[in-house]
Amino acid sequence: MIRARAIMGDFGLVSGIAVCLVAMLQAGCRHPAAALPPPGLEPDERTDAYTQMEKLAEVMLHIKKGYIEEKSYEAILGGALKGMLHSLDEHSYYMEPPEYKDMQEDTGGHYGGIGVLISMKDGHLMVVAPIEDTPGFRARLMSKDHIAKIDDESTTGMTLQDAVAKLRGKPGTTVVLTIMRSGEPEPKTVELVREEITVPSVKGTRVVRNDIGYLRITTFADPTADLLQKELDELLKQGIKGLVIDLRNNPGGLLSSAVQVSEKFLKPGQLIVTTKGREAAGPEKPLRAGGKPPCVALPLAILVNGGSASASEIFAGALQDHNRAVLVGEKTFGKGSVQTVLRLRCDDGSAIRLTTALYYTPSGRQIHNEGIEPDISIPVKPVDWARIVVHRMHMESPEHFTDEEKAPYADAVDVQLERAVDLLRAIQIFNSHATNR
Repeated sequence: MIRARAIMGDFGLVSGIAVCLVAMLQAGCRHPAAALPPPGLEPDERTDAYTQMEKLAEVMLHIKKGYIEEKSYEAILGGALKGMLHSLDEHSYYMEPPEYKDMQEDTGGHYGGIGVLISMKDGHLMVVAPIEDTPGFRARLMSKDHIAKIDDESTTGMTLQDAVAKLRGKPGTTVVLTIMRSGEPEPKTVELVREEITVPSVKGTRVVRNDIGYLRITTFADPTADLLQKELDELLKQGIKGLVIDLRNNPGGLLSSAVQVSEKFLKPGQLIVTTKGREAAGPEKPLRAGGKPPCVALPLAILVNGGSASASEIFAGALQDHNRAVLVGEKTFGKGSVQTVLRLRCDDGSAIRLTTALYYTPSGRQIHNEGIEPDISIPVKPVDWARIVVHRMHMESPEHFTDEEKAPYADAVDVQLERAVDLLRAIQIFNSHATNR
């Protein structure tokens, strides 16, 4: 009985703290309503939210009074919010005001870092793809590499947000990574010097052979569609009869850019992608090609691999489903979730990044964790891919390399590109025979 009374007494105290917690949150907001649950919740749901806050307040009290180091309520609550979002999935997280500000600045396309897109997969910090001509690229980091440590700190239990913050920094500073790679029993340590990262989105435009054009989309950014149109115009002037679009190691980018690029190859009204969230969050949202006719009606082949993710998968999946292109290479990464950034109504500059929907191709295939399977599968060993990438760089920027540097890679053969060109050439021959009948 005494124990029961003690518990009830604590509960009353905690209830009071919970009320104070709400008041404290309101006091820190320019608008008092900012501390209330978001609009759209039923009264019962609001009551449940406040009931659960009593438990949060109890834990905060224990930490404040009994933890070995003194902590402010703000620090305790910040940690609780980070844990809350991190428990949902690897792409949802809470952003303190400085972190939210950094994220807003990143949209400009310039930042200090090592030039590697990362993601969490099965609790491991993984490389999605390195960006060309960056420290990560030159260090030969590869898609699916597991970053086990950053500056000797284990990434186990680390949030994606924290990992990004540790990898980025002022240009000229160093960061040391411990890398685990499939097929290699021992980890390796790589020291990289951060640089300002600028991402060119369309590269390598040329006619490869047999009147087949080639270009690479390295990322889907604001200017990508316009840059692509410019390069396509140059290729069309040269009389190409087919086109290879290389999305290998393209980690994605903006959904709007993927839609704009897709519109250049699809008919008006054709479905590009559908986003599906919880029913309560709203209906499905289909995105379709705009009213302009496609600018290119040539046969297309798209190269993909495990480093092709997000917007790359949306574009490739749309053209594959509409039988507009043949996909050649390897299964894509499988990053197809939608994150919505919500600035909290407390006017302290904090925000949350919340997974709110998944992407589906026109035929209804889920991209997230599934990836896109190519029509023609051609696996490439990591050691061969590394040689292909270096040789390709030598071809595209020959003035930056000496003959001695180029020589060891001169015999590298891009078997995926070769197969795509052969395929388009075969289509060209077939169409020619059909026309002459």
